[in-house]
Amino acid sequence: MNISPLMETNVYAVKGKMLVVGACLPQVSPEAVEKLASDADQVYSLCLETTHINMAVTKLSAVFGTGQLEKLVFASVDRSPHCTQMHYIMHEIERTLEKHVPVENYVVVNGEIVRVPEAAIDLSKSLGKLAAMV
Repeated sequence: MNISPLMETNVYAVKGKMLVVGACLPQVSPEAVEKLASDADQVYSLCLETTHINMAVTKLSAVFGTGQLEKLVFASVDRSPHCTQMHYIMHEIERTLEKHVPVENYVVVNGEIVRVPEAAIDLSKSLGKLAAMV
């Protein structure tokens, strides 16, 4: 499996079904990455510890603009404050662009792939609501 760094990839090179994984996920859980990659045409890594989320939003907005993307999947390790931001990228893109393709979000917990619903992502951005629930 070839994993290319997203931020070093030309936006026109991205086609079909795209998997974006947290840069450390292949080392932390290679089996989970292999499983998720089995449904992807291309796999890219992204580290939001070294790349500001706004740069990733800009890059992926440009990818959407090419019209060559069929599906986008994000996968990260769980409980990482940097990787958590990956799941907010689509929310930021949707402020300016319509969502053109299906988007899925996953975290890997102890080697298990867990799908994260949009409601959970929305709630995770609202600490006030979470505080009221706890």
